[in-house]
Amino acid sequence: MYWTAAWTASPQLPSTGFTPNWSQEGFSGHTVRQVVRVTAAGDRLRIRLSNAYGTSPLAVTGATVALAGTGAAVRPGTTRRVTFGGEPSVDIPAHAQAESDAVPLAVGRLDRVTVTLHLAGTTGPATFHAQGFTDTYRAEGDHREDTTGEPFTGAITQSWYYLTGVDVRTAAAPGGVVLFGDSLTDGFGSTPNADRRWSDALAERVGHPVLNAGIGGNLLLADSAWYGERSAARFHRDALDLPGVRTVVLLQGLNDIGFSEARDQPTYLPAPVRTAVDLIGGYRTLVRAAHARGVRIVGATVPPFKGTTHWGPRAAKVSAEVNDWMRESGEFDAVLDVRRLLADPADPDRLNPAYAYDDGLHPDDAGYRVMAEAVVALL
Repeated sequence: MYWTAAWTASPQLPSTGFTPNWSQEGFSGHTVRQVVRVTAAGDRLRIRLSNAYGTSPLAVTGATVALAGTGAAVRPGTTRRVTFGGEPSVDIPAHAQAESDAVPLAVGRLDRVTVTLHLAGTTGPATFHAQGFTDTYRAEGDHREDTTGEPFTGAITQSWYYLTGVDVRTAAAPGGVVLFGDSLTDGFGSTPNADRRWSDALAERVGHPVLNAGIGGNLLLADSAWYGERSAARFHRDALDLPGVRTVVLLQGLNDIGFSEARDQPTYLPAPVRTAVDLIGGYRTLVRAAHARGVRIVGATVPPFKGTTHWGPRAAKVSAEVNDWMRESGEFDAVLDVRRLLADPADPDRLNPAYAYDDGLHPDDAGYRVMAEAVVALL
């Protein structure tokens, strides 16, 4: 039997984020209910909780898992209590994470699983993942065992809190695929509460676990208070250290190129001007790290982005140089040419309107499906 990651979310510093969230205020006497879709089947599961950006220990009073129903409800008869080292509660030190014991709940591939955490004390600011694009629910008091979801109907955000992984036990040898990058991987532009990120579209097309390690706004070369640590700083934790990973698909660099072109965007700062040489050095660091672990790494070219806040003559030049290097260097095990895949036939520097979200920078559901279909042959 093998343990394999079946779902993941990359942790971030508490921050304002793209939409309202509870990360800076944290929780006090609350129950938090979160819904995720697993990409592998198994007869047992375990959860991973992170206090990576906490400044004091996190006291989790108790937790349950269940098969998800509608909204905050769960399927009756599927609720299971979670233990940590045999205990119902766990204290997670600052900057650490905790892994639960195996929970006897069988799940199918693409099942939706509900994880409910009771936080009886006051947590302080919460380690979280800003862009979950899935409703997360909060209630006063202890409602771990509630099946109806009624206590959770008040406050909702679309971020995940403390929960960074769900692993499953399976008889088949894992071959997990991690999609690693920024908001295009995170799923910005996809339909919320519909599981239409490109990681979701890929999971529906392959038999391998597919893990989403995207962070909106994330950078290849620099840390950000809003958009996570730079790629090299989080690559092992968010990709290579996940159980069962065999392939990483890297789609990153657009923000490093484009943030310095944008105006009046305080969350982008500092935004140093980057050259193709700078980015190539960053890519090579990740390629070496993956190969040292025996993990394949697929490079994805920078997509077309003319007409957006990230575009300018310098950004156009750097992105073209980076993409040429990716195609020609042979340093990646394979290359997914997102630039050509999503280009507007009438103007290849622009995102094809048939695949574009409103901002012209991100794909929509259709664009993410096209990306997923194209990468299948490279895995």
